[in-house]
Amino acid sequence: MAEFLPLIGFVFFGLFSPGPNVILLTASGARFGFRHTIPHVFGVAIGVGITSAVTGYGVGALLAQKPGLTLALKTVACLWILWMAYQLWHADPAKGQSRDQPFTFIEAVLFQWINPKVWAVALSAMAYVPAMSPSGQAVTLATTFSTINLGVCLFWSAAGALLAYLLTNPVAWRVFMRIMALALGVFSVLVFL
Repeated sequence: MAEFLPLIGFVFFGLFSPGPNVILLTASGARFGFRHTIPHVFGVAIGVGITSAVTGYGVGALLAQKPGLTLALKTVACLWILWMAYQLWHADPAKGQSRDQPFTFIEAVLFQWINPKVWAVALSAMAYVPAMSPSGQAVTLATTFSTINLGVCLFWSAAGALLAYLLTNPVAWRVFMRIMALALGVFSVLVFL
C-alpha cells in the first residue's frame, strides 16, 4: 500500500484543485442543487476512470518513450487551462448562457475525453504508478482516479449547493469566478510537476 501513496496523493491534489470538472460541478450544485447534480457527479467519476485507464494501456508508454511529445502535450494542456482561466476571469454572469438542466451522466462521461486537466493529470500520474503490466497500470489508474474523484465530485457539488445562498448578487459571483480563475492559473503550472 505504501508504494501507492505518492500516486494517491498526486491524483487527489490533481483532481481536487479547480479545473473544468470542479468549476462545472460547483456551479451545478449552486444552480440546481446537490441532488440534481448527482448524475453529473457519477458521470465525471466514471469518465475520469476510463480516460485514466487509457493512459495505462499505451498512451503513457508512448509518452515515456517520447519526452518531447510529453512536454508538448503538457505545454498544450497548460496553455489551454490558462485560456480557460482567462475566460473565467473575464466572464460576466449576467451575460453568460445558462443551461436549463445539469449535465447528464452521459454528457459528463463524454466531457472527460476533451477535458485537458484530466488528460494532464492522468498522463502525469503515470510517473507515480509502480512498475506493472499495462493492464495492471490501467486498472490501478482507473480505480484510483474513479474512487478519489467520486469523493472530490461529491465535495464540490455539496460546496456549490451551500454557496448558492451566498452568491446572490453579480459581485459575489464575479469574486467567486475570479478566485476559481486564479486557482486554474496555479494549476496550469502544476501540470509540469
